[in-house]
Amino acid sequence: MNFNIRGAVLHNITGNKSDQLEATIVDAIQSGEEKVLPGLGVLLELFWKNASEEQKHELLAVIEGGIQG
Repeated sequence: MNFNIRGAVLHNITGNKSDQLEATIVDAIQSGEEKVLPGLGVLLELFWKNASEEQKHELLAVIEGGIQG
């Protein structure tokens, strides 16, 4: 079966405001379900494609800090 995850996620969030996007992210993380990870990946991809180099560096630093505890 070929399912377009990017397309489905983008369709589901089109028109959402920042508070709605935040709720989506928080709900996905709090649920702890692995099936939401691809959707979070799509959101990360959107961020990365639209972020400045400074924002990308900040994100990487936050992720690195989270990995190292």
